Amino acid sequence: MSRRGGVDPLGPRASLRTAVVWEVLREVLQRRAKAADREVLDVLDTGGGTGNFAVPVARLGHRVTVVDPSPDALFGLERRAAEAGVTDRVRGVQGDTHGLLEVVEPGSYDMVLCHGVLEYVDDPVEALRNVAGALREAGALSLLAAGRGGAVLARALAGHFAEAQHALGDQDGRWGEGDPLPRRFSADELTRLVGEAALRTVSVHGVRVFADLVPGVLVDTEPGALDALLRLELAAAEEPGFHSVATQLHVLAERG
Repeated sequence: MSRRGGVDPLGPRASLRTAVVWEVLREVLQRRAKAADREVLDVLDTGGGTGNFAVPVARLGHRVTVVDPSPDALFGLERRAAEAGVTDRVRGVQGDTHGLLEVVEPGSYDMVLCHGVLEYVDDPVEALRNVAGALREAGALSLLAAGRGGAVLARALAGHFAEAQHALGDQDGRWGEGDPLPRRFSADELTRLVGEAALRTVSVHGVRVFADLVPGVLVDTEPGALDALLRLELAAAEEPGFHSVATQLHVLAERG
């Protein structure tokens, strides 16, 4: 969500988890459309599922291609796009990052969204290289991945101290066998992966620094708490000191 951009794709509570990313996306899409001297950009959403990001981007007027391995997710995407009146600007393609350049045209997108994908792929390096290959010259990448430090903090605050320590020392940032995520990342690890894909890191933001830690009842019952917490999230996102405790990390990168 971006209050200034007028985009509220998931509702007020969920906006706490997406506000930082939407703030970055809105600004980048506007800037790139102006630089290209055209109102409509071509955007690729890898692992975009049912269109949580793709449909709102299409509502801004851009063409969006969603690549996802799940037929059910793509069916949900089609339905969501129809409900939003953007069917003509959203296209779903079955596939994944491993064979990405076999299902989309290389070098044909102004921006690629890669949100919640690197945690699950077999080879994050290969995945990002394929993503980079889909970008036009000077195209931009929006990369969102789970943060290692955020998991440590969350397990500790929940009283699971042994799991927090395990996540702290685990190579993949996992807190145990029951952890649903195969891997998490630090900001340094993500920027290194971006560099290995021949992309240049423009900015790094912490996402969900506080949103997952503040009790929901406080946000729901205290007047003005939601807006105040949203402003706090946006302010803390740009502070490197909070990157190490964010639930997710967002990297904006560019070709060239």
